[in-house]
Amino acid sequence: MFKSLKYKAIIKGFVFICFLVCKTVAYSQNSGNGNYIRFIDSADNYIDDYPDKAHIFLDSIPKPTERTIKGRLADYYAIKALIHDGRNEYARLYQSYILALKYADKEKNYKVGGEASLELFANLHFAKKDSLAFKYLKKAKEYFLLDKNTNGLIEVEQMYAYIEFSNRNYEKCNELIHKYLDTYKSIEDDAYLYMFATYMLTLNYMDLNQLDEAYTYLKEFEGLKNNPTIVRYNYASFNVGLDVNFAEFYFKNKKTDSVSFYLNKSTKLRNYMSDDLVRRYFNLKTDFYKSLGDIDNAKTYLDSLAVFERKMYKNNVEASFQLSNTLLQTESELKKESDKKFWNGALAVLLFCILFFLSILFFVHYRKHKFKLNDTINKVNNLSYLKSNNEKLTGKLLGLEEYITNLKKEVKSISTLSEVSIQKEKIKDLYKNLLHNSSTLLDKSENHLELVNELNVEFFSRIQSRYPQLNDSEVITCYYLYMDFKNKEIALFLGISVRALESKRYRISKKINLNTKETSLVEHLKETFKEITIA
Repeated sequence: MFKSLKYKAIIKGFVFICFLVCKTVAYSQNSGNGNYIRFIDSADNYIDDYPDKAHIFLDSIPKPTERTIKGRLADYYAIKALIHDGRNEYARLYQSYILALKYADKEKNYKVGGEASLELFANLHFAKKDSLAFKYLKKAKEYFLLDKNTNGLIEVEQMYAYIEFSNRNYEKCNELIHKYLDTYKSIEDDAYLYMFATYMLTLNYMDLNQLDEAYTYLKEFEGLKNNPTIVRYNYASFNVGLDVNFAEFYFKNKKTDSVSFYLNKSTKLRNYMSDDLVRRYFNLKTDFYKSLGDIDNAKTYLDSLAVFERKMYKNNVEASFQLSNTLLQTESELKKESDKKFWNGALAVLLFCILFFLSILFFVHYRKHKFKLNDTINKVNNLSYLKSNNEKLTGKLLGLEEYITNLKKEVKSISTLSEVSIQKEKIKDLYKNLLHNSSTLLDKSENHLELVNELNVEFFSRIQSRYPQLNDSEVITCYYLYMDFKNKEIALFLGISVRALESKRYRISKKINLNTKETSLVEHLKETFKEITIA
């Protein structure tokens, strides 16, 4: 352990020294563009496999970058955006692509302009469903036409297929992909487009329940694993997405072995999952172990999901502050570059509008994550409750088995008595004993309301305090409705018909003077007791 720490310290020290040397060399040279542009080329070479090295090279470029790397600022911000993407720094990623696009116009770097426009389209459309995103898709096509970039134009066309894919229009998506599939496959210097096409086709045919076709394109996808034109990270992120989707598909079809196979595969690629895929992975693991009756493992993955949601909530809060700072920095940089007050003012208004719009989006996003976190915690508590009940029932069953065994022994001993009068007396005693013990057992047993009430004192005390006119049966019905049980399930718990339950719900609404035309009983209970934690 100490050796490992020692070597890590040496490596960190070496990297830091290299960084200082680069900085010293950079500052010792002339301030001409050519001396620092090589740092951008070096960063571009390392960005795919060693993003930290790429970051060191970019950080070695002295400020102001507008002077030291004039003419290559579009490339500089495009590489910075890729670094932020790998670190999940979405606010800075967005800022970097905006700046990359800005300088691409000034420097007539149409290739970077097209790529930055595509990334901005993806961020706005697929992450936020923003209709303004299509403006960037149109700009991407214009840049690639100016650059005479055939691959870029094909990628723009592929985005329309991806739009249909994200909207679950699988047949329309397949039609658009097959239109260019041979073209994608023929591009030898960039197999990414063909990889992405086979990825979408595999998932489309799987969702259309055409497994033979799905596995045909899965095989095509797997054949690209060692293609040198595909970044390893990109392939792995698509691969783990396919694994999780296949696991979900087979879980719906109750094929346990296949679910286990694909879950094990996806676990090995855990580090390449997106945030949304991590959430789906934890939920699927939880549901899978619950279906197997393995409550302990199900609870473990629910706990992991809760930790993940907390982390996401914290990251979103930090990102909102980060976004505010980066947008203000962007505004400052843009003001310095222009002497025209009119355009500076217009830019300031635009940035303010973006900041206001994104602040609203983040606020809605935080609330959504907070509700998911509370829901996850409730599920964890419910699993604990089930486990506790199982343990109580097991204890009672063992006690009952022991009582029956002793009873058999006593009956056998009475049957061996030869004296009829003594035998009758013994039988009378045994009968009295049975009556006494059976009543004692019944007194000690807990009914469902008492057990749930004991675990959820706050809920029952609050509802009985607010609505004293409700009886015990109506209170437990409210509890089940609050816990999102369906009518059939509640009727089964209470030993009544669904029709009788509906009548009971109507009587409850009348008793508490609830106008069911304005809000349902379930919504009323959720809103009234939303601050209560249910076990």
